[in-house]
Amino acid sequence: MIGTENDDAPIRRMADVEDFARQCFQGTPGDRIGVELEFLVFDRSDPARQVAVEEIERALPPMPGGSTVTFEPGGQVELSGPPGDLPGAVCRMAADVTGMSEALDRAGLTVAGFGLDPLRRPVRQLHQERYEAMARLLGLPYGPLMMCLTASIQVNVDLGRRPAVRWRHANMFGPVLNAAFANSPLLRGRPCGWMSGRQAVWLHLDPTRTRPLPSDADPVATWAAYLAGARLMPGRERRRRPAPPRRTFGDWMRGPRLPRTAPTAADLAYHATTVFPPVRPRGWLEIRYLDALHPRWWPVCVAVTSALLLDDAAADTAAAYAEPLAGHWWQAAHAGLADRRLRGAAEGCFHAAIGALPSLGASPALVAEVEEYAARHVTPGLGPAAELLLRARDLGGPLPGRIFEAAAA
Repeated sequence: MIGTENDDAPIRRMADVEDFARQCFQGTPGDRIGVELEFLVFDRSDPARQVAVEEIERALPPMPGGSTVTFEPGGQVELSGPPGDLPGAVCRMAADVTGMSEALDRAGLTVAGFGLDPLRRPVRQLHQERYEAMARLLGLPYGPLMMCLTASIQVNVDLGRRPAVRWRHANMFGPVLNAAFANSPLLRGRPCGWMSGRQAVWLHLDPTRTRPLPSDADPVATWAAYLAGARLMPGRERRRRPAPPRRTFGDWMRGPRLPRTAPTAADLAYHATTVFPPVRPRGWLEIRYLDALHPRWWPVCVAVTSALLLDDAAADTAAAYAEPLAGHWWQAAHAGLADRRLRGAAEGCFHAAIGALPSLGASPALVAEVEEYAARHVTPGLGPAAELLLRARDLGGPLPGRIFEAAAA
């Protein structure tokens, strides 16, 4: 994140927050991407069992593609790949997903691509101060669900030559892409009422730190206002003083009844790591609104998202379809591709992405996978979430443990 933990410059005015926000849009001007994949880990013989982080760590070898392995609070495993061009980033991550899947399989475990754990209760395994503070701030029921049961695909994209335009498109395409890749309709073995239950959890969390940002406003001013309006999450390790509880950063900066010592640039840099809008600027753009998918399909999600942001012609074409639906986050999470307008927009966006992928170096095999996903899921309006609901209905009753195999490697 822009800024450092050791910067003691005081933040006293909104102009100071805007200076920080401006830095968040002054990163790399290129067209690299980075891929971060989260997966739920199950015991093949007992899918309802909580698999300990230590058990997963023991089973994993070094990643051949160079991904860093980390864990989310509920034990979700995350692979963070190095940045590169689209074909290189996908190829390296594919090697790591294969290596991880094979190693876990030998240990009797499996990674499964769901945006929301369809079987288990939220049990937090990691207890660092940051997670303790997050749990206190976010509260029940959505805090534990987000921290322990959700998994996503995150695509990181360079800011390019026109950061404001790329920011606008990244936010604008969110509802359409969330609907197209929705894959989290189940919770505790029952339909949860959403095609993207993961995105619904995020939408129900603290709106000061997770609500979507408008796609049609000045990015610097919008991001600065978002940071100032977000509630503080106390708990920065090694901080010299506590932040005021239950207040926003703007309150801390301006409030006469709060501690006299102003927040610092380091406090603002930390604060920016505790807010989670669907698109977050960090000197690059984090695309955070995509559900985890079956290991076969995550390259399609990465390819389509990247093509629509990196190729100007594809972005302009897709914008014509997506712009009327830019604020439809709740509808996308609830209905997915069952919404006729979202399905039509998704078809247009996929068509634009397919046309752009060869110029980005995508292999014919990857382009064919995107085309197959479009034909199987987008055109008929039967996304992965809808398929999973049909399979659960056919099995009948509370969701059997074997359903996880539908999303397993």
